[in-house]
Amino acid sequence: MTAPEPITCDVVVIGAGVSGMIAAVRVAQSGLRAIVLEQLTEDRYLCNSRLTAGVWHCCATDILSDPDVLYSKIVESTAGTARTDLAKAVAQDGARVVRWMQSVGIRFIKGPYSYQSFVLSPPSVTPQGCEWRGRGGDLMLRTFEAELLRLGGTVLRGHKALRLENKSGLITGVSGETATGRQFTATAAAVVIADGGFQANEALIRQAIAPKPEGVFQRNAGTGVGDGLRMAQDVGAGISGLEGFYGHILSRDVFTNDKLWPYPYLDYIATAGVIVDKHAERFIDEGLGGVAIANAIAASPDPLDKMLIADQRIWTECGAVRLVSPNPYLSKAGATMHRSDSIEGLAQQCGLDPERLQALVHEHNSAVKAHATAHLVPSRTTDKYTAHPIETAPFYAFPVCAGITYTMGGISINGNGQVLNATEDQHIPGLYAVGCATGGLEGGNKGGYVGGLVKSGVTALRAAEHIIEHPLPQ
Repeated sequence: MTAPEPITCDVVVIGAGVSGMIAAVRVAQSGLRAIVLEQLTEDRYLCNSRLTAGVWHCCATDILSDPDVLYSKIVESTAGTARTDLAKAVAQDGARVVRWMQSVGIRFIKGPYSYQSFVLSPPSVTPQGCEWRGRGGDLMLRTFEAELLRLGGTVLRGHKALRLENKSGLITGVSGETATGRQFTATAAAVVIADGGFQANEALIRQAIAPKPEGVFQRNAGTGVGDGLRMAQDVGAGISGLEGFYGHILSRDVFTNDKLWPYPYLDYIATAGVIVDKHAERFIDEGLGGVAIANAIAASPDPLDKMLIADQRIWTECGAVRLVSPNPYLSKAGATMHRSDSIEGLAQQCGLDPERLQALVHEHNSAVKAHATAHLVPSRTTDKYTAHPIETAPFYAFPVCAGITYTMGGISINGNGQVLNATEDQHIPGLYAVGCATGGLEGGNKGGYVGGLVKSGVTALRAAEHIIEHPLPQ
């Protein structure tokens, strides 16, 4: 039997996405030798970081805002479920991460909305389809890798981590297998898990998020399967809140039409109108926002029976509020859009009970006009998104589904990125986790969204700096 390939370094990072590369570059700046293990073999290996729209924000708020304001936004978004140390870390260091990135050559532009002071350049939001080569996320990863190489580190492609090396409770490295089937062992004083969420792991999604994961569209790179989560659990790590994910409401045709992802999404139509199941019944407070609605669709018994109902005013005013908006890109991409001059005719087109849909729309309109949406069942909040009456013909129905981008829960960490044990009262020496492999910040019972990029950046930078300031012997 061939002996495992030996690899020795100061820090080994699992995963070469944005969080892994930030951690590796930052420790390399201190003189430590960092090696990044990337399971894929391609030069431009696919990961969510290459597909990102590149907006660095915190709860749709400018990261240049006062940290106290950002902290309050995180607490509000997550309904108070976020770990205090993680929430404070993101609020305090979001802007610092971006400034550090600029110092190593990452370029940003200002976006069109007030909270978008920093958008990766060149921007990667395209009218239709998934085009990322040479855009913000792709250029960012290539810039990071060039800087890591300059500092003496490296990215080992085709190296899949399988197990953490554990000696008497101290993590001393990683073992795994190369793409050619050769075993390897990487020995290091610190290991950083940065392989993203578990969104592409059907078994885990079925267990934690959706009873029918095949009905949830993979709005992601398809490479996040939770290997880091499994490895951390094997050495006694705690796990935080696996039930939530970040994603959007997409046309149901996305399963057969690549032009319908990652954009446009229908969130702003849904928060103005109503979304129903095959019984013409509402099942979620649309005022909670698109992420919460997408989570509710995924968690329902049938994630593919949902229909979004709107009228001409909503289609005109709310369907065209973003750069890549449903109006007009849904029709341009060939998505199914039912349209009728009456609610009865609309119901007949999309297979809903006409009487029930008419009654629901009437009840919705009456509540909106009386400012009594809190009395609807489910209740409808209006503090974030205005509920519109559905009364201006023509009327629209859009078959929709949930698209999952990344999972919000994962490995339990503290504010320094140290992995915590199952009771979360001690950290596991030598083990760190960063980015979307971690839990404890986003999620909660309302799917509170903070921001995948800022979460990844802050946890990675803080973990790297903790490793630098608190070295462990090899």
